[in-house]
Amino acid sequence: MDEFPSYLCLTDLLDQDLSSYEYFQTLAPEIQTALRRQDDGVGTLEELQARAEHLRSAEVPASNI
Repeated sequence: MDEFPSYLCLTDLLDQDLSSYEYFQTLAPEIQTALRRQDDGVGTLEELQARAEHLRSAEVPASNI
């Protein structure tokens, strides 16, 4: 059994998990926007952090907003 619950999508995760919501709010607006566009597949805080780090390392251009 998993220690942490997994949610269906980013929206559910942010609505139900305070730590994930707080982390999401610390991200740059362009990273938040990119994550919201890829809503599915992010069901845990760890997945959220990994996806955000990937986007940061790819340096999401403002034109993708």
